[in-house]
This record gives sequence, structure tokens and C-alpha cells, in this order.
Amino acid sequence: MRVIFAGTPEFARAALQRLHAGGHTIALVLTQPDRPAGRGMKLHASAVKQFALEHGIPVAQPRSLRLDGKYPQDAASARQAIADAHADVMVVAAYGLILPQWVLDDMAPTLPAARGSLLPEGALAPRGGPSALTPRNKLGCLNIHGSLLPRWRGAAPIHRAIEAGDAETGVTIMQMDAGLDTGDMLLMHSLPITETDTTATLHDRMADLGGKLILLTLDLAAAGRLKPIHQPLDGVTYAHKIEKHEAAMDWRLDAHAIVRRVRAFNPFPVATATVNGEVLKVWAARVAEPDSGGPQTRTVVPDSPGTIVAVAPEGIAVAAINSTVLLTELQRPGGKRLAVADFLRGFDLQVGMRFDLPAPATQPPAPTSGPARP
Repeated sequence: MRVIFAGTPEFARAALQRLHAGGHTIALVLTQPDRPAGRGMKLHASAVKQFALEHGIPVAQPRSLRLDGKYPQDAASARQAIADAHADVMVVAAYGLILPQWVLDDMAPTLPAARGSLLPEGALAPRGGPSALTPRNKLGCLNIHGSLLPRWRGAAPIHRAIEAGDAETGVTIMQMDAGLDTGDMLLMHSLPITETDTTATLHDRMADLGGKLILLTLDLAAAGRLKPIHQPLDGVTYAHKIEKHEAAMDWRLDAHAIVRRVRAFNPFPVATATVNGEVLKVWAARVAEPDSGGPQTRTVVPDSPGTIVAVAPEGIAVAAINSTVLLTELQRPGGKRLAVADFLRGFDLQVGMRFDLPAPATQPPAPTSGPARP
């Protein structure tokens, strides 16, 4: 098939690489403009653009796709490039720009009539009711979404699934429509979330899965064997964009919730804890168990959240509202991320010192449904 691919970060690159290796013609890549990054703030191309350039694939980097927006010329040029690509499908993965209605209309988002469903081993049949299909040549715009829809629609599904304590997540291939991740589901596959998973580790597994699923989706579409399913009305949650201010650790939360946030915010924006005016990045933490053989903990009183109750090479024990959090990997501004044993050689933390509390208290999103762990 002739494919237009719209994506930006490493999550998207994995899918693009799969499509390219699978023999599909990548007629055009849409990706975000180069951004300044690093200490020198030099312009850096996205992971998707880098792959495209390495393989001689045409690239367009509009600042916006809105014809009536701030950059109408960018949008008009992109529209022409999309038309000139004569593509059968547009695959979208973490692109970062909202697709306006004209993109959906120009790509004619319809699928050949289904002759039955065919799911890969381990895949889940999407929940909901069947949708009507009209035979057309183009497949429209297909999105690789990092959750089991309709749970965690929105910008940060991997982060929010970990933060909420979900026991599983997955990838859904979705037919895009005008709503926010509301389109019909084509394929989905679940993945477990382990108690040590961070957004970084889960991201890599989901990126690989997304590449496999989109390749299978196009194969099934070519054979007329896709069966789109409407998303159910129950179980909808929203994965709101991660804001930097959320990184500040709030010791007034439950210890399990604090540790989940540390995992969810690794590698971005990275949880932070401030003591004596210095902001430390917290890369790893766990709930301290009194009988685990680690630093001695004590029952904390309601007014002591954020107080250091024990310091040892295994970790720094900090009082939360109902238990103790053990910080195990830290980083000073401008320094390297270090295990606590190494960190303490250059930074003095003592029992009785207290980490700042953010104001107002930051609360994690409350999911409405779905499996979760403490």
C-alpha cells in the first residue's frame, strides 16, 4: 500500500520502521518541526524525520494543519503534499498535531466491507457494537493509540495508566474521526503493567506492539477482513497531558500513589523533591516495608509528611500520609542520576530534614473503571 505516515517521537518511529520493512511504500512523512534540545539548544530532528531521511522518504513539517490558523501556508502546502502522495491510508502515531476535518475528508476514512474478524494470537476483540461500512478504495486515517480504548483517551495514556495503578494496558488501532480518540476500533492487544514498569520501559514494549498491530491491520484490510467496532459508552477515561508542575512530589498522598507517580514520570517530566531550596530529581522509589530489611521506618503522624525518617545506603525513607516512601535513585541539578549510596557521598541528607510540600496539593487523576493494583 501507499502510506502517509504522521508521527514524531520514538514510539512512532517503531511503527514507521515496521511499515517500511513490511514492503509498504511510504509516500510521505508528516512530523513536527525540528526543536531545540540539549544543553546547547541546537535544533534536533524528530526520531521519525531521522528515519525518513535515512531512507529517502519525503518529509513535510507543517507547524499547523489548520487552514484558518496561524500558519495557513504551512497547512496549504501540507494539503498539496498529501494530495500528491496518492496514498491509500494515513497512519498516525503520536504526531502531536490535531488533524482538522479536511485531512479526514481528503483521506476518505472508510474501509472495505468486512468479511469477518481475524485477530492475532493474544489479541482482544474490541468491546462494543459493529459499525456500518461502505466499500471504498482508501482506508482513511488510522491511529496507533497507546491504551485499551475507551480507557485513557487523550495525550498521555501510558503515563496515566501507570499513575492510576492499572494492572494492564495495551494498544488499539483506531479509525480516526472528528472526536478525541473516539473512532471505531479495528484491533487491540493487551500488555501487563508490572510493579516496576516505568513509562520508559512500558513505552518501548508498546511501541513494538504498535508496529506489529498496524502492519497486521493493513494486511487484514487488504484482505477485507477487518471488522470495526464502535467504542462502548462505559469505561471512558481521559489521559490529560502531563504538566511539569505535576512532577513535584506531594508527600500528603498515599505512599503507593507517590511511587506510581515516580514511575509514571520517568523519563518525563521526572518526579522532583525539594529540600533546603535544592530541587532533586527522583528517578526511582518504592514503598518501604517495615519487615523488608531496609532502612528502619516508624509510624508517622499526620503532620509529618515529607520528613526524612531514615537514611541508609539502600534508600532514603520519607514519611507519606499513611506509610513511608523509599527513594532509591536521585539526581542533583547538573549532576548524574545516582543510586542513593553514591548520591549520599556528595549530598548530606539527615533524619529529621523535611522535603517541601507543593501548594496546593496535587492529586492524581481518579480513573472511573478498569483493573488496578494498590
